[in-house]
Amino acid sequence: MNHLSPAELAAWLADAGRTPPLLLDVREPWEYQTCHIRDAVLMPMGSVPARQQELEPERPVVCICHHGARSMQVAAFLERAGFEQVHNLTGGVHGWALQVDPGMPTY
Repeated sequence: MNHLSPAELAAWLADAGRTPPLLLDVREPWEYQTCHIRDAVLMPMGSVPARQQELEPERPVVCICHHGARSMQVAAFLERAGFEQVHNLTGGVHGWALQVDPGMPTY
C-alpha cells in the first residue's frame, strides 16, 4: 500500500497527464455530508466487502477517511482482494482541510 500526503494527492489531481484515481471515501454518510473532497465516492467501510465488485481493480484507488486509520484498513483489504494500485490518504480529510483546502469544514 502506498501512502499519500494531502499535498501529494492534490498534485496528482492537478496533473492532467496522470490517470485520475478513484477517491474512495470510507466514512459514514453524516461525515461525508459534513465535508468531503470533490468527486469522492462514498462507500462506508462496513459496506466495502459487499460492494468491492463496483470498483475497477486496474484503476488507482485512494482510500480516504477522517484521519487515515479506517482508510488504511480498507486499503489493506483491497490489496488482499487483488487491487494493485491502492493508496491511503494520510491525515484523511482533516489533513486535506488543514493542508490543501482551508475553507473545508472540519469536525
